[in-house]
Amino acid sequence: MSSLRYLALQEMASEEKKVAHYGGKRITSMFASNVFTGRAMREYLSDEAYKSLMNSAKSGTKIDRKMADQVAAGMKAWAEERGVTHFTHWFQPLTGTTAEKHDSFFTIKSDGTAIEIFDGDALIQQEPDASSFPNGGIRATFEARGYTAWDPSSPAFIMEAGHGKTLCIPTIFIAYNGESLDYKAPLLKSIAALDKAAVDVCHYFDKNVSKITTTLGWEQEYFVVDESLANARPDLVMCGRTLVGHSPAKGQQLEDHYFGSIPDRVYEFMQDFEQESYKLGIPLRTRHNEVAPCQFECAPIFEEANIAVDHNSLLMDVMNKVAKRHKLKVLLHEKPFAGVNGSGKHNNWSLATDTGVNLLAPGKTPRTNLMFLTFFVNAIKAVHDHADLMRAAIASANNDHRLGANEAPPAIISVYIGKYLTEVLDEIETRVKDKFSEQDEVILKLDIHKQIPELLMDNTDRNRTSPFAFTGNKFEFRAVGSSANCGSPMTVLNTIMAQSLKNFKREVDALIEKGEKKEIALMHVLRKYIAESKKIRFEGDNYSEAWAEEAKKRGLNNFKTTPEALDAFVTDAAKKVFFDNGIYSERELEARHEILLEDYVKKVQIEARILGYIATNHVLPAAVNYQNVLVENIKGLKEVGLGESSYKAQLNLAKVISGHIQNINDNVEAMIEARKKANNVDDMHKRAAMYCNDVKTYFDKIRYHADKLELLVDDKTWPLPKYRELLYLR
Repeated sequence: MSSLRYLALQEMASEEKKVAHYGGKRITSMFASNVFTGRAMREYLSDEAYKSLMNSAKSGTKIDRKMADQVAAGMKAWAEERGVTHFTHWFQPLTGTTAEKHDSFFTIKSDGTAIEIFDGDALIQQEPDASSFPNGGIRATFEARGYTAWDPSSPAFIMEAGHGKTLCIPTIFIAYNGESLDYKAPLLKSIAALDKAAVDVCHYFDKNVSKITTTLGWEQEYFVVDESLANARPDLVMCGRTLVGHSPAKGQQLEDHYFGSIPDRVYEFMQDFEQESYKLGIPLRTRHNEVAPCQFECAPIFEEANIAVDHNSLLMDVMNKVAKRHKLKVLLHEKPFAGVNGSGKHNNWSLATDTGVNLLAPGKTPRTNLMFLTFFVNAIKAVHDHADLMRAAIASANNDHRLGANEAPPAIISVYIGKYLTEVLDEIETRVKDKFSEQDEVILKLDIHKQIPELLMDNTDRNRTSPFAFTGNKFEFRAVGSSANCGSPMTVLNTIMAQSLKNFKREVDALIEKGEKKEIALMHVLRKYIAESKKIRFEGDNYSEAWAEEAKKRGLNNFKTTPEALDAFVTDAAKKVFFDNGIYSERELEARHEILLEDYVKKVQIEARILGYIATNHVLPAAVNYQNVLVENIKGLKEVGLGESSYKAQLNLAKVISGHIQNINDNVEAMIEARKKANNVDDMHKRAAMYCNDVKTYFDKIRYHADKLELLVDDKTWPLPKYRELLYLR
């Protein structure tokens, strides 16, 4: 057995298992213990400072420097009592990970006195430099300044790592000229835009509504494998997925892992990262085995979208850190293993009023059901009008491997609403051909109330193949990838919903000005939107070829690769919707397009390099060595005078192996040449297309022959941990 794989298996067998458990503690006793919550603020801030901070968090009003100094002093006192020595502005740059630069409270005054200090200036704004983060041409190499600015709507928290503790302050990240360079700044803008548009529409039904909150509940899928085995695979270390590896005899076909008993070692890991998450205020509620072997899922209680996005980014970091304690490796890649399910991060999205109403939940009266229908239909219309933006929001090199396969929705964006609501919308669309009368108004309102069951959550089935499905009181955006930052899809969804609601209000107001009653005007525009967005609705199997053909007839796009999907960000329609809602400037939008294309190129480039390395330095040497064993065996049989029939099988096997060796060698050389050609192209869009259409085409060819060799070469000499070991040895 080759040394690295053998040592990994040996190390796995001899590992001392780390025990983690709640130790009788209730979750409530540890929840948010490392968060500067309202309760902590009450204790450490003056009434004036507390009210100023709360007002800023709720309404976005600025905190003056005097109050900022008070907040900083209280935050520092709270943190130091818990052993904190450093602070950091915690932000989410366009790398897809989180970022932090730690500074200590320690400083020296001019007279040489050493003191601990943290003032309002340090709280509100920092300059982390951060010149190497993606900027898409917004900054030149010599323009190093980048600023982080405090987001008071997301509470500060203490991160524990090793034996140290750091005060983390959630912030946005912007360039010197104020242009956004992160996921959070556009998300906050989209939340504000949707809040205003939704409140304006809510006033048709309830004048008491003054704020709309965007809520998000994400479902995080992930794989867990042994760290030693993962470290013995260069592809898992560098790419987060396996580039070669033959499917095991048993994959997920028996479906015995799904919702099964959680393996002890993983269970210990789950309890450990849950406790760390609870201390950080992440309200995890659910854990279970997913469909594929070694695949799992966790999910929290719904939160405000901004905080939910922060918590998901934080969770991914926590999971990776905690896994190391258990000598495990978390794989957040959308498709780490071929032949089994990939991982997603379903984004469950809804809207709630400050009067306690979920706008996507049917009510108990005709009036509240009309309000529900208004927001429900506008959500469908928004997706219809900007389906390509929705696709672009979840596009990545990783997600391309997942979409359209094994319980992941296809690249065709469609909306599922279920039988009952389909019947309701169809009736509204077809019942009155020309004009609503007052009698129709009353009848329609009452019929809507009767036809939408109060327990719609139970009466609306789920469609697990749909990219965007209504599930009773929310929409579930299932196409989001497991490693993605939720900020991108949430920004797009909030923005297009805000635009749809603005258009809706303009059209309703125009009818009211012409003398129509409010309810009739609402129904007229709703019926129009239902008819216009009908082609985006689909209730069947999104995996089927029949749907792909039907979608094409309907004019729905099917962007299967990231480079073509990302173009939606720079269309005139996209620019208009983002500009009109104050989310991105044209320069910011162009920059993000460039950044995402460059990210795609780099990821495919890394995979190409690693695949070439594995093929040349692992697979081919193992195959050649085994071929030499066969050749020596054939020679020996010949020397002792045995006939050809005695070594015919060995000879045929040697020939087959030779064929695979030659094919791998030829395809690796061709892939390298294709990569060189792509690298010589300056235009990032063309380069991305070349990596997608030219370089990537060799991946499957090389893998096919490498996987065949894995079946032929002596198991003792195969260098890479196999799927059966990665997925089933725990």
